[in-house]
Amino acid sequence: LPDPSDRRGVLVRLTPEGRDRADQALAGLLAQERAILVELSRPQRRELADLLRQLTAPFDNIPG
Repeated sequence: LPDPSDRRGVLVRLTPEGRDRADQALAGLLAQERAILVELSRPQRRELADLLRQLTAPFDNIPG
């Protein structure tokens, strides 16, 4: 559907099948991430999360 607040955009609604596919894709991605992160100790994972938070923080303030 056209976005009523921005004529350049559209609003999308997933069908139940689309939602299931998205859930499956995300589940696979999370499993891969867990497999990668299992090699790090708890302090290393905490440090990585902190560093990623710092790296992505500027994107929180982008308008739009």
